[in-house]
Amino acid sequence: MERIEEFVDGRQKSWCIHCTRPLIGLETNEDHVPTKSLILKPRPHHLPVVTICRECNNGFSRDEQYVVTFLSCVLAGSTDPEKQENPSAARALSESSAFRAMIERTKTEYQTLGGDTRVVWKPDMNRIHRIVLKNARGHAYFEYGEPMMEPPVHVWASPLECLSESQRANFECLDSGGELVAWPEVGSRMMTRVLTGEDMAYGWVVVQEGTYRYAVQQTEGLRVRSILSEYLATEVQW
Repeated sequence: MERIEEFVDGRQKSWCIHCTRPLIGLETNEDHVPTKSLILKPRPHHLPVVTICRECNNGFSRDEQYVVTFLSCVLAGSTDPEKQENPSAARALSESSAFRAMIERTKTEYQTLGGDTRVVWKPDMNRIHRIVLKNARGHAYFEYGEPMMEPPVHVWASPLECLSESQRANFECLDSGGELVAWPEVGSRMMTRVLTGEDMAYGWVVVQEGTYRYAVQQTEGLRVRSILSEYLATEVQW
């Protein structure tokens, strides 16, 4: 990814976007958005980073590991560490038999009428939604300089394959008739992306092709969408 400077009002960066506390006087961390372990090595240069309080950063760690590992197991069709493409997931499964057993219990195998074996996974959606919201707040903050500290209207996640053809087309299509719904704020990173096309593909910011892409739009509020591993679609709307 390219390094993009921003020129938005610095006063918007005075609070932690998650707990809303003033950052002054707090220990802070540089937090990657999206969650760094979702991105495969070799990772792109200049991954988006925002400053949040250390307590919030640490507080998301367990849920982030769950989401990374669960998604990896679904894509691999197994909780076997040796079958994982994501090294972070493989390490977590190897180091904790209890964690592996917990994810294994979410898997159900069944036989179709044609005799094929199918697998259904039932994730902890509260944990999925917490990380989806965490990353969405970070994307909005990084691209628009907007601290979205109010509760969202909705948080949603679903495998792309569960969407109908029209639903998927609507999710993938970010504009109407090829025109932007609204221009980003002058000085924001998103405005620079729109004007230069840096890291952009059809309105999506591509962090790592095939692994993670996201879009931030001001449409009836502010909306953040992401697609993880070309498998999981997410949306947060404020």
